[in-house]
Amino acid sequence: MGLLFMIILVGFVFGLIFNHFLPLLFLKNKKLGALPRGSFGYLPLLGETLSFLNPHPSTTIGSFLQEHCSRYGKVFKSHLFFSPTIVSCDQELNYFILQNEDKLFECSYPKPIHGVLGKISMLVVVGDTHKRLRNVALSLVSTTKSKPDFLTHIEKTTLQILDSWKDKKQIIFCQEARKFTFNVIVKQVLGLTPEEPQTARILEDFLTFMRGLISFPLYIPGTPYANAVKARIRISASVKQIIKERRRNNNIISNNNDDNICGNMNINSQKRGSDFLEILLGVDTLSEDEKVSFVLDALLGGYETTSILMAMVVHFVAKSPSALEQLKVEHECIRGKKKKDESLNWEDYKMMGFTQNVINEALRYGNIVKFVHRKALKDIKFKDYLIPAGWKVLPILSTVHLDPSIHSSPLEFHPWRWETQRQDQTGKKFTPFGGGSRCCPGSELARVEVAFFLHHLVQNFRWSVEDDDQPIAYPYVEFQRGLVLNLDHFAL
Repeated sequence: MGLLFMIILVGFVFGLIFNHFLPLLFLKNKKLGALPRGSFGYLPLLGETLSFLNPHPSTTIGSFLQEHCSRYGKVFKSHLFFSPTIVSCDQELNYFILQNEDKLFECSYPKPIHGVLGKISMLVVVGDTHKRLRNVALSLVSTTKSKPDFLTHIEKTTLQILDSWKDKKQIIFCQEARKFTFNVIVKQVLGLTPEEPQTARILEDFLTFMRGLISFPLYIPGTPYANAVKARIRISASVKQIIKERRRNNNIISNNNDDNICGNMNINSQKRGSDFLEILLGVDTLSEDEKVSFVLDALLGGYETTSILMAMVVHFVAKSPSALEQLKVEHECIRGKKKKDESLNWEDYKMMGFTQNVINEALRYGNIVKFVHRKALKDIKFKDYLIPAGWKVLPILSTVHLDPSIHSSPLEFHPWRWETQRQDQTGKKFTPFGGGSRCCPGSELARVEVAFFLHHLVQNFRWSVEDDDQPIAYPYVEFQRGLVLNLDHFAL
């Protein structure tokens, strides 16, 4: 019995090792070129994944990429996320990959991500489904970003957050930023305010969802991953209930001829009518489940990415007195042209030129998105390299942002570089939100929120940060201590 067990065990291990290196033995199209140099590592299935995911400051490329680029060049092969992989730290290849979505490459996130986000999330779907969802997202963003109601709500939420700091000497900024972004996005997407009971329930489930999204993908009851899958189901049920109530209210408005009832319902309709959900209800190109998934994607994008960007900006500005001073001058100039307590508008936002430079530099230097997942749809030749069909392809965005041959003094926070590099913001040098047809559709909304928050922050506070509290790529970015700010309050 013991001998049989040993034979089975040895066979199993040998099978894993053989399967690990099998892709190297059966390349069909060697005429197109040779594989890039590299290593598959020694761990079956995992390959070099653990080393690749080793945490490091997000303002660096990390030891794994540093060592592999030095040894093999900017394009190399590896075995990551249970798949043979081509890793690109090359500006030209990254651009080629991002611009050929659905032609030569397609989005290919690990299956556990699908389990949490859902199979029809805009982040994981491909082809026509992604195009339909993205077109809706772009339409919503373009009609929302400059609306007075949206801008006023951002500013109101900013003032509420800053007012809560007036008697504090120290705050954990990442917590405050997430509170700010959630209150903004849940109002814009679902028309809910922080005081409503539904908001508290959705937030509780959403936090559980976020913890599982970045956890080890083990579906056992009680694990963060399993809890996240269940939380997503509960959030979906809450959104479906809100949709049901919204439709019922809309039907009452359209069918009831009682002036008093219609008047009351119209007040509620005006309150909700400008949010994403109200517009989504009228979109015939999306199914009910796609609309629910779209809402979850909007909450996720508007919550986590924007809050981390806010933290990056506040962190880097704290260490650059000259940048802080120029921000203060810019925003005092904008405020000086307005009446007391007059709200900011879209024209004010367009005057925040240096603020945009600061945001761009925080995105370049801080690298909120380190890489994206793609898969080759066919055998592809790039320069002298072969990228085999079916292999995972990882364009590393951070390596281009921190490449000294592309950006001068890349390891310094220097917002003034964007005064001369503005034409490259959407080009090959700068891809903080991805690129091509999968570039983040909500990036402009994030910029507006950060800019409005900075407008009031720099005019009312000075702050300092701790030296050991820096952004770390896990690969998702998080501050080691939540970004502790020591505050000096002026007068709010």
